[in-house]
Amino acid sequence: MKKTATPFYDILGLSTATICLVHCLIFPLLTILPFGLNHNPVIDLLFALIGVFAIFKIIKKSSVLVSSILVVSMSLIWISILGEMIFEIHIDLIYFGGIGMIIGHLLNYKLHKKQKH
Repeated sequence: MKKTATPFYDILGLSTATICLVHCLIFPLLTILPFGLNHNPVIDLLFALIGVFAIFKIIKKSSVLVSSILVVSMSLIWISILGEMIFEIHIDLIYFGGIGMIIGHLLNYKLHKKQKH
């Protein structure tokens, strides 16, 4: 069970980070169109909470490099989300955090896959 748990959390984190990054890149374009859509930082907060859950499960068993990438990336995401919620300013750090999360989860997934073979 433990051998399959970490890849599950990597896949969860990777898919959440990818969906979050796509959301962050495409949603501003959708707000230009007259659909009446407004950006809600609660959606970003939801993605970040799922990401924190996946990271806590992964960093216990991953390398220092992967743990560092994931923690720094999540910190950038939280800074951006909290800056938007508290100060109502958009900080572009969320894009770098999302890319870092994708890289960290992919790297961790490949390292675990390599260890099984």
